[in-house]
Amino acid sequence: MAIVGRPNVGKSTLFNKLIGGRRAIVKEVSGVTRDRHYGKSEWNGKQFSVIDTGGYVSGSDDIFEGEIRRQVKIAIDEATVIIFVVDVETGITDLDESVAKILRSSEKPIIVVANKVDNHERISSTYEFYQFGLEHVFGISAINGSGTGDMLDHLAEQLYNDKESPKNEIPRIAIVGKPNVGKSSLTNALLGEDRNIVTDISGTTRDAVDTHFNSYGFDLTLVDTAGIRKKSKVHEDIEFYSVMRAIRAIEDCDVCLFMIDANEGVQKQDLSIFSVIERNKKGVVLLINKWDSIEKDTSTLKDYEEKTLSKIAPFTDIPILFISALNKQRIHKALEVAMEVFNNRMQKIPTSKLNEVMLAAIEKTPPPALKGKYVKIKYVTQLPTHSPVFAFFCNLPQYVKDPYKRFLENQLRKVFNLKGVPIRVVFKKK
Repeated sequence: MAIVGRPNVGKSTLFNKLIGGRRAIVKEVSGVTRDRHYGKSEWNGKQFSVIDTGGYVSGSDDIFEGEIRRQVKIAIDEATVIIFVVDVETGITDLDESVAKILRSSEKPIIVVANKVDNHERISSTYEFYQFGLEHVFGISAINGSGTGDMLDHLAEQLYNDKESPKNEIPRIAIVGKPNVGKSSLTNALLGEDRNIVTDISGTTRDAVDTHFNSYGFDLTLVDTAGIRKKSKVHEDIEFYSVMRAIRAIEDCDVCLFMIDANEGVQKQDLSIFSVIERNKKGVVLLINKWDSIEKDTSTLKDYEEKTLSKIAPFTDIPILFISALNKQRIHKALEVAMEVFNNRMQKIPTSKLNEVMLAAIEKTPPPALKGKYVKIKYVTQLPTHSPVFAFFCNLPQYVKDPYKRFLENQLRKVFNLKGVPIRVVFKKK
């Protein structure tokens, strides 16, 4: 879902309330955009992603309207549901009308949220917003959360009103990365056709397209941010567009082929996308593209690999391939490694083997005592989840701190092949 509206109506407050106010919510990913504008939320057992468009509007007041209109149009393209936030204190403004006009032309579900309804007297003030001609209006207070329950019930209904699509049993491999890194070139090279338009203009890709790839011994679905960009969208905010695009592709896949431009190395936006991959617990293969354009000596590759891993630490158990999508160098090797990571992510390690290996490591290096109390770990098992989660049962789970969790993760990775796979280590009461 995307939150849209003019400045100072409470978009960011609502965003923070949605992603920070409930258990089992993943905190926002720092640096995914200019500030904190992407998060995951959950309501009544249904998870959804939240995008706050507010942080993408830049410039002085006199250009706010044009910027906001652009963001609203992108949100309509990319989001499943749009939340249009307005302010009961100020009522309807010209800019609100401008946003509403764009939203009326959309076929997407629109929810009008009248914010700052902090008392019963203000409830009646929400009725004026039905003038927009948008069906659903909810009065809420983003600060204290009143009224958000009814809004979220309706939101969850809109997000999940489509019938569940049939589960695709074959692996889904997403090609992700910032604009102009070579994603479409790689797809074209793999498919052997210029299905995607490739230019030097950042962000020429428009829609995510699934392609069944069944050749060279592979049977998988390629999820590419592919398609032709409309001329009217050439001047969009590339950062906002590419982040939304990457989020959708990442959430819909099993393994990401994460492309980096060899000439630029790991940049801030690369780290942002990598954070989304890691937080969504997707498998990842790092592809250093345009390697043919780099001057090399005997140590270039090793130095580049070490520098790259140092930037994405602490999750460094990741395969790295140096490729050229243009010259088709090692592109099929990329799919081969992606399938290996997929199998690593899907594997179920026998409980007996886990206990044999991990209890021995724990006996050798037990958790440090805290406040004179000793943690005794008796049992470990892998939970039946989509990505690997290992549960350690002990007497005092609250006393196990992050450094020891990292130690156990390293022990797991040392013995079992979990390369390219983010894993979770959790502690439960025995």
